[in-house]
Amino acid sequence: MLLSKKVAVVYGAGGAIGGAVSRAFARAGARVVLAGRTQDRLDKVADQIESDGGAAETAVVDALDEEAVTAFADSVVERHARVDISFNLIGFGDVQRPLMELSVDDFTQPIATLMRTHFLTTRAAARHMINQGSGVVLAFGGSGPDTIAGIGSLKVAFDALEGQRRQWAYELGRYGIRVVTLKTGGIPESIPDELPGMDEVVADLNRRTLLGRTATLTDVGDVACFIASDHARSITSTEINISCGAMVD
Repeated sequence: MLLSKKVAVVYGAGGAIGGAVSRAFARAGARVVLAGRTQDRLDKVADQIESDGGAAETAVVDALDEEAVTAFADSVVERHARVDISFNLIGFGDVQRPLMELSVDDFTQPIATLMRTHFLTTRAAARHMINQGSGVVLAFGGSGPDTIAGIGSLKVAFDALEGQRRQWAYELGRYGIRVVTLKTGGIPESIPDELPGMDEVVADLNRRTLLGRTATLTDVGDVACFIASDHARSITSTEINISCGAMVD
């Protein structure tokens, strides 16, 4: 039980990746607070966790709303006396087309959304983690020197996220707070089945790896549990690469 007695907050918990991470945290012993914009999707994840004997609760939160995020983090601490893990996995509405085909708004919107939500959720958690003298903030995306054509500002947004992550890690480390990014290079299970050319997309993701396979949702959850646990207490201000070699550091 890597996360026994830990309190974990997951934003975007109703999505495929957020749900997988939330279930993994619960299996590892954490009490998980599921945050998102759609109650029905949160309830589905909570029911899965509770049917497996885990502990979960839900809250409808717009992770772009400063007052809502602050009030939510405060409410978690009021109920549970602490927050040990904060993982932001919300979607940010990127438009994946060549840059020459994007409007200015299509290009800037994902960057602005990612920057705002991670700033708000990290700051809200850090206020309480500083008082505790411990905590883990996790991000999802990752960066690196390579990219591919036709993905709009997705890679640019992830690069910006890494800049923010480094700054938070530097400023929060003195308080015992770790800040880490997980990067995967793409998870077929998280892609909608109705996506045009789905089979080709999945085949391309697999071809880009060194292992001939991509990370699964279970892989993401398992790695997130380890990084959030005290077994990884020496890891901060870095990316954890679980791309199966698709993204070579």
